[in-house]
Amino acid sequence: MRLIQRIVRTQFSLGLAMLLLGLGAMPVQAEEPSEPKSIRKTCGTCPEGYATTGVTESKEICTDGDPTLVQCVPLGANLLAVCGSCPEGYREVGSSSVPGRCGSKDGGRLTQCQLEKMESNLPDPTQGFKACPPDCGSTATPGQGALPPPPKYVPAPEKK
Repeated sequence: MRLIQRIVRTQFSLGLAMLLLGLGAMPVQAEEPSEPKSIRKTCGTCPEGYATTGVTESKEICTDGDPTLVQCVPLGANLLAVCGSCPEGYREVGSSSVPGRCGSKDGGRLTQCQLEKMESNLPDPTQGFKACPPDCGSTATPGQGALPPPPKYVPAPEKK
């Protein structure tokens, strides 16, 4: 009986020690984990890192102070249609007046914006222009096609 009590005490002590060591080794987060960015709607203005793509008044939803309900999209897309001016890092490629989507601010101006530094999956501009052919490697001889020609038409033999 004493042997069983000793084993249980030893196991309990080891388990408690492992628990305390495990808790001590856990990383402590100083800031809140960042949630993945997605399209959202909020009252007032869009948070940092988002662009405003729609504006409306909603006193039912936005009950605290500013009744403006805005739709926000995360920055980073190559093309954005935003209400007002283009965000930093984007250049304007066109604009129009759409007060139904953008409200009365800036005359309801909807601006088409393009990312100044496009994504890296585009061709390298330092390589210059390549024309195909001859810069694209070997290609089929013009007029030959990729498939063999169809068989010549052979008339069916006449029945006797």
